Amino acid sequence: MLWADGKTLYKKLKTTRLGAGLASNGSLSEEAIARSVSAVCDFCTEAEGFGKTFSFATAAVRSASNGKEFCDRVKAACGLEVDVISGEHEALLGLYGALGDSDGGILDIGGASTEVCFRRGGRVTFSTSIDLGAVRLYDLCRDDKNKLEVIVGKSLCALNGAVPFGTLYAVGGTASTLAALKLGLKHYDAEKLQDTALSFDWSERTSYMLLRLTPQERGELSGMDKGREDIIAGGAFLFSRILQKLGLTEARFSDRDNLEGYLLYRGLI
Repeated sequence: MLWADGKTLYKKLKTTRLGAGLASNGSLSEEAIARSVSAVCDFCTEAEGFGKTFSFATAAVRSASNGKEFCDRVKAACGLEVDVISGEHEALLGLYGALGDSDGGILDIGGASTEVCFRRGGRVTFSTSIDLGAVRLYDLCRDDKNKLEVIVGKSLCALNGAVPFGTLYAVGGTASTLAALKLGLKHYDAEKLQDTALSFDWSERTSYMLLRLTPQERGELSGMDKGREDIIAGGAFLFSRILQKLGLTEARFSDRDNLEGYLLYRGLI
């Protein structure tokens, strides 16, 4: 992502599945490390001449037994120091990215973890990072609805005691894909997607529909983010269950997420 004067000039994402297989063996695979290091180096090259470059890692790296190896590989390949952030820090970055200093909440379903955070009166009233994301969920359950019910049900005990306040903004790849599917966008358009309402009823129906389809059939849907065809059904299921657990009728998508939040944290915006 490129920033100037507090505005996004360019934002580009690449799905590398760094956490693929992590749920099974607790470590990052050589293939996933190689894909991700290559992607980081490509982004680093694209950013040359635009000022200082930052790199941070989230759940997949912080929970992997060989997370340090990944960080060392990135530094050796392109000279970047990888800042491995905690789950609590990740939740706050998402909150600041989507809301700035405003009150409300965020839901960030990533690949290996999910963050939920609420702020009221300028004070964080609830924050948690759950060790379950779209990729980890796929590794554990595939598209088995019964397994999803059990695994997700147990994990959402972490939300006990959460008292939602204000608008809940959903950030990250699962949320952006759901928003694009709802609008039927063939090409990602941040302005059109921003503030798209994702209701519990719609997301639950959509998760069931996606579970009935093969990954190939999902790939043909208008709005499907290429590379997420296999993990989106479980991600959508998790999304709807979180809304249900929180007693909320909807969340709204925000294109501003922990990338902007990280820059805010570094004092750059």
